[in-house]
Amino acid sequence: MTSTREAVHAFWIAGRQATGDSTFDVTHPWDGTVVGTVSVPTDEQVEQAVAAAHAAVGPFSATPAHVRTAALDHVAKRLAERTEELARLITAENGKPIKWARGEVGRAVSVFRWAAEEARRFNSGDAQRLDTDAGGTGRLALTRRFPKGAVLGIAPFNFPLNLVAHKVAPAIAVGAPIILKPAPATPLSALLLGEILAETELPEGSWSVLPVANDRMPALVQDERLPVISFTGSDTVGFAIQQSVPHKHVTLELGGNAAAVVLADYASDADLEWAATRIATFANYQAGQSCISVQRVIADAAVYDRLVEKVVAKVGAQVTGDPSDDATDVGPLVSEDAAKRVESWVDDAVDRGATLVTGGKREGASYAPTVLADLPGDAILATAEVFGPVLSLHKVDGTDAAFAAVNDSKFGLQAGVFTHDVQAAFRAHRELEVGGVIIGDAPSYRADQMPYGGVKASGTGREGVAYAMADYTYERVLVLTGLDL
Repeated sequence: MTSTREAVHAFWIAGRQATGDSTFDVTHPWDGTVVGTVSVPTDEQVEQAVAAAHAAVGPFSATPAHVRTAALDHVAKRLAERTEELARLITAENGKPIKWARGEVGRAVSVFRWAAEEARRFNSGDAQRLDTDAGGTGRLALTRRFPKGAVLGIAPFNFPLNLVAHKVAPAIAVGAPIILKPAPATPLSALLLGEILAETELPEGSWSVLPVANDRMPALVQDERLPVISFTGSDTVGFAIQQSVPHKHVTLELGGNAAAVVLADYASDADLEWAATRIATFANYQAGQSCISVQRVIADAAVYDRLVEKVVAKVGAQVTGDPSDDATDVGPLVSEDAAKRVESWVDDAVDRGATLVTGGKREGASYAPTVLADLPGDAILATAEVFGPVLSLHKVDGTDAAFAAVNDSKFGLQAGVFTHDVQAAFRAHRELEVGGVIIGDAPSYRADQMPYGGVKASGTGREGVAYAMADYTYERVLVLTGLDL
């Protein structure tokens, strides 16, 4: 593939480029080649960034809406202009097939566009008459929202641009300074975003991008000058962060064990063809490295056999290989260690009695799209998030059993329900213990403006631009007295 390597990728402190006294290499998961060398900020430089963010809380919040809107519009425009460059960069550092990387850039463009629109509307305020009681005569309350403080955004490797956008864009929209910590495996996209942010007129201190190692994250988490933390990653790390700073505002976007439910009424050949296509695609589309990747297929006995035949065929038809090839559907996982872990989980399931229907082979960092049946409840795959291209098949009798199976999980992020029955759709919305129910499609659908997040071990709080903006801010009431209303 084309090399993206530069001499050294600088980081960003308070909107300005800087380099530290050490570096690390970013390698391509497909073939292990070095695609970038990144400079690491020193402790002193991290302190500069945090101090600048803390100092910018008041000034940034006070910037006119047009300043923040112009910056967000500019970022959206420049991301769109540099789509192919960014997509190649994502593929290089993450291993994501290029067609999915292009889609990720498009979504990041959308996030910044939505943030620009929301920034135009944000904080106009809600007026409320208080003279409904005698003591409130002549009084009017105006409620507006203000940032809770500087934000620490901790982003994962699986969407190295779009999930960074979901931290950064809402912060800019509300005028909250943000310290962004990208995943150590995939910092290059975030650093390039910094290059685009530096073209704007955002005030000094309003943003920094610090590619520090994960073992330096606790110090940032504990820093009292960063009262808001937005974390996307594993439930183990996320809840440890929350427990370590219970007095802070912590938003957690964590894992899932997403189910695709196919009910008995979804029975025509066209129905099952669609369901099988969507299931096969979204069990494997990021090599399974998505919190809402299909991991469980729960099908009514009335359609199970016909569905399984189609799912297995479509999984087998997924094109695997070099992620820089436009024809590739499934590339490598982020590292060989990640692929080895998936391999060990599948081997454990088979040892415990699961049937390997297709796949089950690893080559370096790549793991073949895999389907399992008869998965025993004591297998780790039955309860944990695999974060790999593996799905399991489950036959149930009726809607009651199907919905109970979805809820029989410590996770609750999203679920997909294939049905034409509007009553079943509303029942799913009412009964399924998840943050989102997708009717007629896989659980992997996400629009970047909608509220996104989970319950149980899938986290707390919501992303989606307007919802993250609310999350980063609090209501402050202004009471005017002596008015002739």
